[in-house]
Amino acid sequence: MLSTAEDQVRMLEGTNCGILPFSSVLEGSGNSPLRSESIDILQINTGYTCNLFCSHCHVNAGPDRREMMTRETMNHCLHALETSSIKTIDITGGAPEMNPEFKWFIESIRTRIKHAQIIVRSNLTLFTTNKKYRDFPEFLKQQKVTLIASLPCYTKTNVDNMRGTGVFDRSIEALKLLNDIGYGKEETGLELNLVYNPEGTSLPQEQKILEHDYRRQLIEKHGIVFNHLYTITNMPVNRFLNALLESGHYCQYMELLAKSYNPLAVKNLMCRTTVSVGWDGTLFDCDFNQMLQLPLEQTAPRHISSFNEKELRNRLITIGQHCYGCTAGAGSSCQGSLV
Repeated sequence: MLSTAEDQVRMLEGTNCGILPFSSVLEGSGNSPLRSESIDILQINTGYTCNLFCSHCHVNAGPDRREMMTRETMNHCLHALETSSIKTIDITGGAPEMNPEFKWFIESIRTRIKHAQIIVRSNLTLFTTNKKYRDFPEFLKQQKVTLIASLPCYTKTNVDNMRGTGVFDRSIEALKLLNDIGYGKEETGLELNLVYNPEGTSLPQEQKILEHDYRRQLIEKHGIVFNHLYTITNMPVNRFLNALLESGHYCQYMELLAKSYNPLAVKNLMCRTTVSVGWDGTLFDCDFNQMLQLPLEQTAPRHISSFNEKELRNRLITIGQHCYGCTAGAGSSCQGSLV
């Protein structure tokens, strides 16, 4: 098992599986060097603690993780937002709701950053399994938070295989609760988006087709509605990387990603418009680079306390073999397909 970020990077960069370095493919398609174009989104990871232990998790989050963002670091994030043009704040984890400062942080953003879009990525299950979090849906509604909820399939068997026994039923219960208070209904303005991850070593199906299937299945079987579906490729990072190695499918998957490289996806890569903030305030080009501990280029600020929008806006992006995951097929980002 590759337990450290350094081990994972050595594995990804050292075992080529017969595929070219991502940097060579990027250059060959006329997309090198890869640079940021703007900073539209500040993605903030508030900690790696999670009540679930999902097989495809690139964060390696779980109940045993103790990394947690402090209020001091959150204040640095607020200052960065107040002194920049960023209007979209994407809060993730782990389960971000499990950070004890979560409500304070959301309220502070809403108070101090006018007209901000606040996105929270939720695994849904906390809302229905722990009394401590029962009031969170109403809180999120009051704060006009956009929810992006993990539901890697619309079948119980696949979800429970990926996320644990009983998770599908708890997720459905939470989605019904959210619908009851207005989430997912066009007329309310309370946006509820779902995330699909494929099971195993395949690329996601076409997003529009899969969204249609999700809508039909969820409304017919459970009476659930939602706004959008985002398809996300499983990244060869952390827990999913270890699963690939243990099953002997690592090279097969990397070959699939490389063979499916789509140069049209490069222009819309999330790293070109996003800065990722780690739980300790360290800055990264994306959430995946954060997990691999691949730092920003040396000339850019590397901690949220020294955030400078101008210096970060045109930075050179740190790349690696894992980047094939975001450029395969229709492309993949935290907001779904790119093409």
